Amino acid sequence: MLKAIWAVIWTLRIALPKVAVGWMFALLTIDFNRVAMVELGIAAIVVTALLSIHYFMAPFQVVVGRIADTLPIFGYRRTPYLLLGSVVVSLLFLMLPSVAMGMGEGSALAFFSAIVLFTLFGISMAVIADTYHALIAEVTTPETRGMVISVVWIVLIMSTILATVVMNIVRPEYSPEAMQDLYNLTPLIVIGSTLLGVIGMEKRLNRDELEDARIKARALAPPGNPLASAFRLLKTNPPTRAFFAFIFIAIFAIFLQENILEVFGARVFEMPIDESTKLERYWAGGVLIGMVLTGVIATVLKISRKKLVIVGVIGAAIGFVMLGISSMLEILPILKPSLFGMGLFIGMFNVGALALMMEMTVANATGLYMGLWGTAQALGKGISSLLSGTLLTLTIDTGLLTANMAFFGIFLLEAAGLLLAGYILYNISIREFADRASRAKQDVEGTETPISTGTTVNA
Repeated sequence: MLKAIWAVIWTLRIALPKVAVGWMFALLTIDFNRVAMVELGIAAIVVTALLSIHYFMAPFQVVVGRIADTLPIFGYRRTPYLLLGSVVVSLLFLMLPSVAMGMGEGSALAFFSAIVLFTLFGISMAVIADTYHALIAEVTTPETRGMVISVVWIVLIMSTILATVVMNIVRPEYSPEAMQDLYNLTPLIVIGSTLLGVIGMEKRLNRDELEDARIKARALAPPGNPLASAFRLLKTNPPTRAFFAFIFIAIFAIFLQENILEVFGARVFEMPIDESTKLERYWAGGVLIGMVLTGVIATVLKISRKKLVIVGVIGAAIGFVMLGISSMLEILPILKPSLFGMGLFIGMFNVGALALMMEMTVANATGLYMGLWGTAQALGKGISSLLSGTLLTLTIDTGLLTANMAFFGIFLLEAAGLLLAGYILYNISIREFADRASRAKQDVEGTETPISTGTTVNA
């Protein structure tokens, strides 16, 4: 009994750094975007371009990972880098309100400062992401890892939902002072949750262990430029290329609405800021429930990951069509149910896609393939963030389309993207991927040694 209680406490602790991540992204994608576009009148294309910068910093994870592997600090390879990234990123938020005000006034210095801040944010998040995921991999076993990852995702979604509650308490209505008070909470929340989550989790290595770890890290690093190796895999392996396209298109379609959902509420339904920030809760809550239900259903019924993902994208596409209808016809009663239903099926997609990504790897090259899938996700999110603001600027701000028609088109584009992603996945043979990936890895590494794959065929 005590062992089970300790296991629960330990799992919740290791998930705590996701509270920091959920808080920061809630501020950026729910509050900062709405205030900047609506209250301060900054062009949507500018705001979403700034928010997309951090996605294109994702390749820094490869660099950070190699540095952390070979240059431990005080005997630790993960904790110091994770804490350093958390401190730096949290302090950046203290400057965002004043920078946003400056951009609203048309200050060139403020726009330049925003670019610098969001670039530093992206680099810091790359540090946090790589070291945190490496820490989880090193302190869990294959038997417990799946449960820990599920809890981590649930904590991330819950923290995003709770962040909206805190927003409306600290800043029920917009004012520069209220916004600053809200963002001043970031260092306390980010540094505090990270400290509570990681202190004592990582084993400190002695001198001999550190040297052994360095030797193994260098030996296991793929020869040559890892980005070039990944590109070569995409070029020579059609199933890998197709799966990369599936991830990119699906993530792009799902997240195209993320930075403009609150603007949708304001422009189409004239919602005040405290009401529009609540929209995130409905689809995030649906994602949370969808992930839990899917995990149970998949375990009991033994449904393949591929089928789960295809059902998830079809259901989510229907949700986006309903959102489009609510926008075009201004039917408020179907807005929140559509968001919740969309979230349920995105939760199903998350469970299936995450498991499928881990399945679509090759033994001894897991990092290369997970890095490839991670890059597809980052590019999908980054381009969707950039394009969402561009679409609003080119349609609504120019007067080309009304807000109703513009958002109707955006939601239908997302639905079409999800259906296209599902079609691509349907035509991917996991068995062919396993065979080709093994041969491609031999070619990349320049070896003729037979390579076993870690792929389980579940097509």
